[in-house]
Amino acid sequence: MTSTLADRLADYALSLKFKDLPANVVHETKRRFIDTLGCALGAMDGDAPVAANRVASRTTSVPGATILYGGKSSPDMAAFVNGILFRYLDFNDTYLSKEPAHPSDNLSAVLAAGEIAGATGKDLIVAAVLAYEIQCRMADAASIRSKGWDHVCYGSFSTALAAGRLLGLDHDRLVHAMGLSANGHMAMRQVRAGELSMWKGCSFANTARNGVLGVQLAAAGMTGPAPIFEGEMGFFKQVSQVPFDLPKLGGRSGEKFMLPGTYIKFWPAEYHSQSAIDAALQLRKEIGDPGLIKGVLIETFNVAVEIIGKDPEKWRPRTRETADHSLPYCTAVALVDGEVGLDQFAPERFGDEKLIDLVARVEVKADAGLNARYPKGIPNRITVTTKAGKKHVREVEFPRGHAGNPMTDAEVEHKFRGQANGRISKKRQDQALATMWKLDEVEKITPVLKLFEPEKR
Repeated sequence: MTSTLADRLADYALSLKFKDLPANVVHETKRRFIDTLGCALGAMDGDAPVAANRVASRTTSVPGATILYGGKSSPDMAAFVNGILFRYLDFNDTYLSKEPAHPSDNLSAVLAAGEIAGATGKDLIVAAVLAYEIQCRMADAASIRSKGWDHVCYGSFSTALAAGRLLGLDHDRLVHAMGLSANGHMAMRQVRAGELSMWKGCSFANTARNGVLGVQLAAAGMTGPAPIFEGEMGFFKQVSQVPFDLPKLGGRSGEKFMLPGTYIKFWPAEYHSQSAIDAALQLRKEIGDPGLIKGVLIETFNVAVEIIGKDPEKWRPRTRETADHSLPYCTAVALVDGEVGLDQFAPERFGDEKLIDLVARVEVKADAGLNARYPKGIPNRITVTTKAGKKHVREVEFPRGHAGNPMTDAEVEHKFRGQANGRISKKRQDQALATMWKLDEVEKITPVLKLFEPEKR
């Protein structure tokens, strides 16, 4: 019989070894863990993760997995809560292709499964590289948001493979785990349309929860729907609506791994706005007084218009989730405040009528020339017209943190400390960073996770 895609992915998951990973891939993986755990510390007061933690804390489990708030829950619920913490601020990493992705979302499943498996740091690195590889390759293969499905659907496969690899599943049980995970979780794109709810930052966390649960069920002998990709009512027929293969996978025939090509965020906003924010902050220095601004034109690419620049709600956001997914708001607040941090997405800021008055004077327009340069770059051109009639123009294609303009290790540490301040002490920050830079020498993950539990909230 011809092998299915799930068979081939299971074979790949089982074949990947730490010794196969180039030094730069290992180093970049450590950077992603540091960045993602920093995002969790910054999100500790968020309404969505706090609500999820209330539910998860009601569950006791043997084995149990650590929730970053402190304490333990079932592995699937730990993956859920931690996944929301990673994603809530929209500050974790990104990959852009036919389908966008936040591949560090996978790390909540990696940590939960790795902890109950007694995995080493090397095991976690391999599982993270595997998850990034699968999700990013699928993002390259086909757009599913255009069919009405959320990009997190691809995470059903990446989380199941990474968690299953950590828990020692054999080939057949990995295939079943993918079927159980994917069939039980296909998320609709409505989560990112119109006025956005808390669930925007929870959608992948729920995928991770399903992935960890599917792996545990497969390990216990549960079988899953198959063939999950090629079946009569499978993924190709119902979700992607086109078949695809993944012939190029990292480490095979000299193929590079995907993880180093993903982007660490410099600002806590949806990634397609990063270059617009960068350009606006440059113009802010040039213009000086934002009160001089008459109007703003954002020329951009089609995907930015589709995701963060067309819904009426983007011009008057009423939730944090809508504000950080609004191209006109992110650009306007950068021009007015001269910075874009967590404070710019607080209700009192996006509810400021004076600021919203400027947002209303922001026009978003697709440009064919800029569109041709996406997704290799994310080009945004900002034109600010002053009340005196003068035009100020700035274009940015590769914002800080993009693979074409990467952050330094020092910048990654600075971002981490910025979110850790007030949560854990400077001494604990130093210890956490030193430990993560030597993740490949770690023998057990539980003591490491405790370094990231907040001392103050």
